[in-house]
Amino acid sequence: MKRILVIDDEPSVLRLLRVILESSGYEVVEAVNGEEGMQLFHEADFDLVIIDMIMPVKDGLKTITEVLEKAPKIPVIAISGGGVVPKERYLTVASYLGNVWTISKPFGPEIITETVSELIGE
Repeated sequence: MKRILVIDDEPSVLRLLRVILESSGYEVVEAVNGEEGMQLFHEADFDLVIIDMIMPVKDGLKTITEVLEKAPKIPVIAISGGGVVPKERYLTVASYLGNVWTISKPFGPEIITETVSELIGE
């Protein structure tokens, strides 16, 4: 079973992603910020990481950079609903980091399942 780390500070997004991904047969591990997510990332192997761009403690950009420094080949999906800056700008910056795909919030289950399946399959 493929394991996915989901890092997002919104409980509703974590729940939604868990339901979508588990119903597609993936194991899901959750973190509420980048610092907690990186701690989990160092403790276990993951096949894919989904990271929110705007979070307290450690934002998505720093978290993505750290993930890719440790495991440059792991696929990362950056998600954002925006903030002070429009979500498209956050996601554009994330896409320049390398092995990163982007999805805007709000999103439907299809885009998540299609993207994850394309990146890691099962």
